Amino acid sequence: MNKNYYAILMAGGVGSRFWPVSTSSYPKQFHDMLGTGKTLIQKTFDRLNRFIPTENILILTNERYNDLVLEQLPMVNQEQVVLEPAMRNTAPCILYASLKIQKMNPNAVMIVAPSDHWIEDEQAFEDNVKACFDKCEKEEVLCTLGIQPTFPNTGFGYIEFEKGSDDKLKKVSQFREKPDYETAKEFLEQGNFLWNAGIFMWSVATIVNAFKNYQPSQFKLFQDGISCYNTVDEKPFIQENYGKAENISIDYAILEQSKCIFTLPATFDWNDLGTWGALYDKLDKDEADNAIVNSKALLQDAKGNMIRSPKGKIVVVDGLEDYIIVDKEEVLLIYPKSKQQDIKKVLNQVKEEFGEQYT
Repeated sequence: MNKNYYAILMAGGVGSRFWPVSTSSYPKQFHDMLGTGKTLIQKTFDRLNRFIPTENILILTNERYNDLVLEQLPMVNQEQVVLEPAMRNTAPCILYASLKIQKMNPNAVMIVAPSDHWIEDEQAFEDNVKACFDKCEKEEVLCTLGIQPTFPNTGFGYIEFEKGSDDKLKKVSQFREKPDYETAKEFLEQGNFLWNAGIFMWSVATIVNAFKNYQPSQFKLFQDGISCYNTVDEKPFIQENYGKAENISIDYAILEQSKCIFTLPATFDWNDLGTWGALYDKLDKDEADNAIVNSKALLQDAKGNMIRSPKGKIVVVDGLEDYIIVDKEEVLLIYPKSKQQDIKKVLNQVKEEFGEQYT
């Protein structure tokens, strides 16, 4: 394996749209959402570990998930778990982890990857990332993997790239916010728009320089701790200073300002598994299009449902179509798939009515 290859695995999200399975104390990346025998974070780690040395994969997460990470990824040590003492979006944590990596290996190239995505063709993923790594090693560029859109999705941001080049990696014109339906249709018709999957590659030198140029105050805040990183003094420095960082995403902080961004249209199938409906799309179905995870299901006049229960539990459903049915300990959710985006609101109502222990 190439010792200059590194990864930052982003594992700090809560995944509230997967409630009641995903909760603030035990988020979706630590669950076996697909019923494969491995959790999402384990699947993502294995995918990266195909071509990135185990010791070069850092897991970025919130302090409260430290034990979950170490339990589910026993091959990593505590020094590889980069803990955020406060929620400050993606830019501060990426800068922090990048400075740690730069101190370990100034020649590093790295991928930033979410821990909860579904990617089936892992060889194609590896090939795509390595193609970006090759460019990042030779040029001072920032790279991203873009997903070929299959329908006018209004839930994703888009990457617009310059037309007219036969190169595999396309120069990015701009990042576009989540569009309305008509705008999303126009994007597809134009042919030079990709879904933004939030998977980034760059050399550690390039990303650190980008922060220095575009986010100087953020850069100074974390650069001041460089002597502490990867030592026993790191934790006290981060505890004292991390909360001072601006709450800003890597997209706004760096990507929307840089003029040297390239995108590679991904050659693998991808799903961000952001909702129960997205999970349903990727699961095997029975003859009536019901997707069943863990349950022993007895179904009558039931079509298009997403059913999940503790392993081996008998679930009987009669007369329901296109519903999300999720049973977990003290919570049972029976909810129309058409309203899945509202689960976040339901979560807040449950919190107010019954208390945080259920959320």
